[in-house]
Amino acid sequence: MKSITVILLDYTDHNALKRALLSLDRVKCRIKSILHVGEQSPAMRKSMYLQDIQHLMIRNQDIGAALSLALPHIQSPYILLLQDQDYLSPLVGPSSLELDASKSVMTCRHQLGSMVIRRPFFIKTSYLVTTTFPSVNQLPFKEALIPSWLSRVEKEDVLPIEKEWIKQAKKNSSATQREKFNFLRKYTAAPHTAGWTQPTLAVIISCFNMAPYVGATMSSCFFQHAQFEQLLVIDDGSSDHSYKELEKWKGNEHVQVFQKENGGKAIALNELLTYVTTDFVLELDADDWLDPNAFLIIKEKLSTLSQDVSVLYGNFRKWKQLPTGGVMYIGTATGKAVKNRKDLLNYRFPLGPRIYRTSSLKEAGGFPIVDFEDGRLYEDVSVLLQLLKDSRFSYQDFTVYNIREHDASITKKNHSKWNDFKQSLK
Repeated sequence: MKSITVILLDYTDHNALKRALLSLDRVKCRIKSILHVGEQSPAMRKSMYLQDIQHLMIRNQDIGAALSLALPHIQSPYILLLQDQDYLSPLVGPSSLELDASKSVMTCRHQLGSMVIRRPFFIKTSYLVTTTFPSVNQLPFKEALIPSWLSRVEKEDVLPIEKEWIKQAKKNSSATQREKFNFLRKYTAAPHTAGWTQPTLAVIISCFNMAPYVGATMSSCFFQHAQFEQLLVIDDGSSDHSYKELEKWKGNEHVQVFQKENGGKAIALNELLTYVTTDFVLELDADDWLDPNAFLIIKEKLSTLSQDVSVLYGNFRKWKQLPTGGVMYIGTATGKAVKNRKDLLNYRFPLGPRIYRTSSLKEAGGFPIVDFEDGRLYEDVSVLLQLLKDSRFSYQDFTVYNIREHDASITKKNHSKWNDFKQSLK
C-alpha cells in the first residue's frame, strides 16, 4: 500500500487537533509525514503532539497560498486532508484509502442540520499539484477554500464515499456558520435547471481602493454554473494596489480591465457601458460578491422578463467584515416592488442586485452626473430615477447577491448625506 502525507488544515483548537492525531493511529502504517498548515495557537504550541507534526505558518492569513506552496514538496503518492474539527472514523483502516487509476479524489458527506455538502479528503498528490488553490483574498471567507477547489474537479475524477468516514469533534451551528454552509453547497450543487444562453449578460465593476476585497468579487464571477458573456472592470484612480489585483485577471476570456484617473463611480461606469454588447448588464460593487448559481438564476429570470422592464432586482444578504479577516452574517434584506419615484426614495436599502436592460440604460444616457457631490454618490438612485420615467422595474424573490459592510465603504462613510441628496432632488 502506498504512503500518505497527512495535511491538517487550519486547526486552532488543541482538543480537536489531539483527536485528529489519535484517529490517525488507525492508518499510521501508511503515514509518511504530518503537516499542519495554518495559524499556531498558544495552546497548540504547548501540545506534546506537535513533536510529530511539521508546521507551516501562513502569511497574511492566506491558507490557499501556503497550501499551494507546500504541495510540490510532498513526496508521497497520496494526501489525506483533514480540516479544523475533522478526525477519522473507526470505519477507516489502512486498506480503505486507495484510489484506482480512474479516480483522483475521494469525497465524503459533511452535514449541518438538513444541509449536506461533499468535501474532498483523500487525493492523489500528482493530481493535486497540477491544480492550484485560490488565494484567500479571492474568496468571500476562508471556509470556501476547499469547496471552491472541488467545484473545478471533473465529476468522473471523483469517488464519493457515502459512509461517515470523516467525523467532526465539534460543529458550529451559529447563524453565520449556517449561512456560510448554505453558500458552500452551491459550489458543487447540480444546477436545478438547464443552462441559459439567452439573453446575454455582462458584469460591470468600478473599483476604488478596494484591494482587500476586489479579488473575491472578481473570482465570484468565475465560480459560476453558467458563465457571463462579458466582465468589464475599471480601476477609478485607486491609491492602493487595487489595479494590481485587477491585472491578475487580464487574459481571461471575456474579461477587459481598464484604468483611469479618479472621477467618481458614475463616470467610470459610463466608460464601461460603451463596451457592453450584451442584452443585460449586472452592476457589481467591488467589495461585494455573487453566489455560485447567480448567473444561472439571473439568466433564467431574464429569459421571461417583459420588454417594458428596464431593471430586474431581488434580495441580498448582508455580511459584516470583522477585524480578524472573517465575515459575520447580519441578515437578508428582502426587496419589495418599486412602482414610482416615491417608492424608490423611501426604499430602506439599495435595490440589489441591479440588472439593467442595456438598451434602456444606454437610451437614458447611462449613469447621470448630477450636481450633488459631482455625481460621486448615489449614482444608482440617480440612474433608477431616470429609468423610472419611461419604463418599469421588476422585483422577484431571489437571493444571489452578497453585500460586505466595512469601514472603508463609500456608502457607509457618506451615509449622513442621504437626506441632503434627497433634498437636492426637490
